[in-house]
Amino acid sequence: MASVVTVVRDRTARLCLTGLLVSGFGTSAMWLTAGIWVKSLTGSDSTAALTVCAMWAPVLVGPWLGAVADLVPRRLLLITVNLVMAGLMAALLLVGPDHRIGALFAVLLVYGVSGVLLDAAEAALVAGAVDARLLGDFNGLRTTANEGMKLLAPLAGAGLFARYGAVPVVVLDAVTFALAALVFARLREPARTVRKRTRRGGTAAGVRLLRSSPVLWPLVCAGALTMLLAGLNGAAVYAVVETLGRPPAYAGLLYACQGAGSVAVGLLAGPLLRRMPERGFAGAGIAVFAVAVGVRALGGDAVALAASAAIGAGLPCVLIAAMTAVQREAPDMALGRTAAAANSLMTVPNAVALAGGAGLVAVVDVRLLLASTALAGLVTAARLGSGRRVSRAGPEAS
Repeated sequence: MASVVTVVRDRTARLCLTGLLVSGFGTSAMWLTAGIWVKSLTGSDSTAALTVCAMWAPVLVGPWLGAVADLVPRRLLLITVNLVMAGLMAALLLVGPDHRIGALFAVLLVYGVSGVLLDAAEAALVAGAVDARLLGDFNGLRTTANEGMKLLAPLAGAGLFARYGAVPVVVLDAVTFALAALVFARLREPARTVRKRTRRGGTAAGVRLLRSSPVLWPLVCAGALTMLLAGLNGAAVYAVVETLGRPPAYAGLLYACQGAGSVAVGLLAGPLLRRMPERGFAGAGIAVFAVAVGVRALGGDAVALAASAAIGAGLPCVLIAAMTAVQREAPDMALGRTAAAANSLMTVPNAVALAGGAGLVAVVDVRLLLASTALAGLVTAARLGSGRRVSRAGPEAS
């Protein structure tokens, strides 16, 4: 854990993680509360489900949005986006009941845009400020922070909403955005990344760089396939709960175990990435995920809980490995676009599979679906692990 201490001692890494923790708490609380709020106002399950779609939609244009992080100072972008979101969340409280649903969806759409911009700016800024040997540790800690917030914040948001209504949750989210802006205001962007930025390569430069890189493209493709399978697994969770003879709320316990697994692997990611190549680390994680999904089909509470923890431990590995490789390989002038493109390519399949998987669960036996998902995951891990090793050329050569 010495490397974790080293990362936390780095001023830029520490401030970025602090900003992520602060804003992440409000974001995670609002993520669940938005759907509950819309459901309480409209009584419609489908309209409530659209809140998630509104927040996810901007990821589809992530490669183009990420270009902003290559055109303006990244520290300024982090501060500005957080302040804008704080203002928009506060403005929701001023909207009358007749226009509240429309205003909420508009804010959620901007919410999704802000997430893409913040992720791209932070990834690019950290890559230029943190020792390359510690990028894996940073990305692992980032995963731990994200998953930790997902375990705590939604419960806090739902509890506040149930007791006091939407206003306290909206205020909480606005305050966390404002506090994050203050944290990022203390950052010092490295001199080598503040040089004049241009549109060189265009907004699609990140996608082209990924496709042309023998280091990055296999990792991103494996990440996309794995997240597609993760979406199918997620869509089957309530069917798994039903086979266990448990009420739907039991899914919360399975998700809690999965989150605990992700928190744990985030702490171990850095040391493991220094002992094995990114493709090996990613392939091992995908294999663990695949085996755990298959084991889920065996039934039994203990098996289901252990499998959920293993899924949580294996799933983030390919995402951590891919983002660490992007930060090491991509040139600074296109790093924002490249990071956003990688995030988009790896996360969109998850949303698509969640929607499609819901239909599959209705017509396919859940054990067959889980077994097929596990097999596809093992094939993905094997193909990634068997690919030829490529030496890192470094950012300048890329």
